[in-house]
Order: sequence, then structure tokens, then C-alpha cells
Amino acid sequence: MRAITIGGAMVDTIAIVESERIERMTMRNADTAFLLLEEGRKTEALEISAHVGGGAVNVAVAMARLGLDVSTLVKLGRDARAEIVLQRLMSEGVSTRWVVRDARAPTGASVMISSHERDAAIFTFRGANTLLEACDVTADGLAVDLVYVSSLSNQSADCFPDIVSRARKAGAFVAANPGLRQLSARGGAFLESLPHLDLLTINRSEADVLVPALVARFGEGGATVTLEPGETPPPLLARGLSSGGFELTLAGFMAAMHASGVHSVAVTDGGRGAYLSRPGELSYCATVSVPVMGTAGAGDAFAATLSVMLAEGRGAGEALVAASHNAASVIGHVDTQSGLLSREEIAARAGSGEPAVRAWPC
Repeated sequence: MRAITIGGAMVDTIAIVESERIERMTMRNADTAFLLLEEGRKTEALEISAHVGGGAVNVAVAMARLGLDVSTLVKLGRDARAEIVLQRLMSEGVSTRWVVRDARAPTGASVMISSHERDAAIFTFRGANTLLEACDVTADGLAVDLVYVSSLSNQSADCFPDIVSRARKAGAFVAANPGLRQLSARGGAFLESLPHLDLLTINRSEADVLVPALVARFGEGGATVTLEPGETPPPLLARGLSSGGFELTLAGFMAAMHASGVHSVAVTDGGRGAYLSRPGELSYCATVSVPVMGTAGAGDAFAATLSVMLAEGRGAGEALVAASHNAASVIGHVDTQSGLLSREEIAARAGSGEPAVRAWPC
């Protein structure tokens, strides 16, 4: 299978700080925590290391390790960071044919502070990632089996409708994993593009952002699934989604997304599992329990694996289990790519029968 990933490339600097050296504040009534840095003080780190990351690059490496013939379209500056990214892509067997160098901005970079729960706080400089233009995406580049569009930054997000429309016309399986900023600032254009997507993967916070627009189209509340007597629903299925005073059940959200034109929708809920909705069925997969070294990149690993499996025609349960194992492996490493698994490694881990998958008709 041939694939192209489109989106961001970064050089990540990761600082691991002992919990005793940095204060953490957790909100009582929200799923929010803060790392507190003392102004003017030098804080000792256990380790500081540099790695290549970014959504499109992470997914391209994941797909290469799964055996795909994959290229990536990212925009880099004309600087030393760009050379680091290019070297990494080539070492993983990812084609750089469509990579664009742009002198208007440096290559993107981020600084991650990892401590306590290892859910890193991230400082981001988007740089050349914001400069993607429609003319950078060629017909030859889209002549593949699978087109994956990761989060697009700032004005680059304006290209999203054109990219997915052209990819669908080219006959590719089209998958997208937009970011929170893209959905917040360009939600209308994004929703209009849903008929061009075969798979949309978002996290719970990103799904919440879409609720007001979906309620305006389809109404509040939404359908529910029928549970077996005594069956306890997983957290997000019980809680539903909400934003701006509007609420949707998870099943209602999925139904609204399907009615808007997208065939398959995955919503991840961190350590509480992931959901995949396809017409007529909502599936849920629990997470794989592993020691957490870093959460960055887990979503990319999950979305990449899910996209490949569904593009190959695999079933929902098999795809969810494979994606969950790859994401868990990434969580066991501090960076976004060291833990990415081969197809054989995923098959070996999935052979244990864990994690469990549940499904409900809807």
C-alpha cells in the first residue's frame, strides 16, 4: 500500500524533571493540571534530549514501520533543524520527494517539560508548518492508496478542504486527524469537508469543540445505545460530550458526524479508552496498561495504525486493538517515535486477546 502524510514536522527538545523539583497543581472539578515553574530559578533536569516529531512525520514513520511505501509532505525552513528532520525521514525509509523547503520561516520546534504524570507541557513554535499552500500538494503526490492529513497550523489549515476533496477524487482512502486550533478557528470549513473523509480521528476535547455546530444542525441530546442488564458503560459513553452549554450523547455525536458525511469516526479518551463508530455499530476498546514515560505522539500512533488497518479493510475490533497496542508502546518512551511497532510486533502483542473490545448496534 502506498501512502502520503501531510502536515507538520518538528524538532522536539524534551526535558525530564523529577517530580520533587517542580510543583504540580491539579484542579478539583476539571481534568486539568499545571506544572509550576519558579521564575528566575534554574531547575535541574534528569535528562534533556532532542528528537524529531510533528504529526505528519510521526505518522509517516509509524506507517513505514507497518510496511507501507510512504512519503510525507511537510514544509521545512532552510536551516539546521530541517536537515535533522530530513535525515530522520530517510533513516526510517520515508520518501522526502514531496518535502518543501521555504526560506520565509525556520523549521518548527517544540520544548516539552515532562514530570509527575509524564503528560508533558509543550511550548510550540510552528514556523514553516504554517506556510503550506495548495500548490504544494500535487496530483502526483495524491496518487496513492491512503492520504493522511494531520493537524494543520494557522493558514496551512486553509488548504484542508482542497486537499481532502482532491484526495477523494483521486480515489484514495482519506483519513484526517485535525487539531484543536484547526477545529476551533475553521470549524465551518472543516464540517463541510466531512463528506470527503473515510476516517476522522479526534480526541475528546476536539470532539467537545464540535458540539455547538452539530447541535445547531441536528439538535441537542441524541441517540443512546442499549446496554445489557447490569452492564457498566465506559466513561465517555456515560458522560457524553459538551461545549458552550450544549450537550450530545456520544452516540448522538457519532450519528451527527455520519449524517454530515464521514464514514468512520474515532474518538480517543486518553487512558479511558477509544471509540470507533461505523454505520450501524459503535465499538469501544480499553487501553493497554503500561508504565507512562511520555504521552506525546500516542495519538499519532493510534490514528496512523487505525487508518492503515481500516484502509486495508480490517474489522473495527482488530483495528482498534492494533491501534491501542501501538499507542501504548509509544507511551512507554519519552519521545514520539521510539516506541512505534512493526506489524509483526503488533500481531504478537494483540495475540494475548487484550485489550477487550465491546460493541453496540446504533
